Amino acid sequence: MILAEFKDWFDWFPAEAAGDAIKWTIILILIIVGFLGTFLPILPGTTMIWIGMLVHYFSLGMESSGLAWQGLVFVTILYILSLIIDWFSGAIGAKWFGSSKWGIVGAIVGGIIGLFFNIPGLILGPIIGVFVFELAFAKKEVKQASNSTVGTVVGGIAGLIGKVILACGMVLWYVGDVFFVN
Repeated sequence: MILAEFKDWFDWFPAEAAGDAIKWTIILILIIVGFLGTFLPILPGTTMIWIGMLVHYFSLGMESSGLAWQGLVFVTILYILSLIIDWFSGAIGAKWFGSSKWGIVGAIVGGIIGLFFNIPGLILGPIIGVFVFELAFAKKEVKQASNSTVGTVVGGIAGLIGKVILACGMVLWYVGDVFFVN
């Protein structure tokens, strides 16, 4: 008796529609959470957006997805740029504020080590790396090392702004390509 009621419900809601609803739910969650993740260092924001678009392209069918392969290539380029900005923004900021090559190496090493210490490590890793490398290897005074560290913070903030702009570009291109162009 109960199975008959469920059978009637599934007749009303066909399996194909359920599959499409699940696909769209996954795609939207990846893109929305990914966009929010550009503001939070714990989530790989642009990576989630990019994966959401790949899921869309391949799960809904390449031709029928509405997302042109050229759009996918353009979004991939924006994604790669976001990774480059993410990795090097702190180091570039440190250099801009007078850091030596050791400070830049410290920002990169600190960023890599910071990956293993969750949110505090992601934020503090490059900052501590610049400061320690400037003191230990570049033999700078505390004031000079502090200036390089401030540059790392400024570069990190500029990098965050750049990533948000690129994430907006990725999402806007996706929406335009899927819902308005194709």
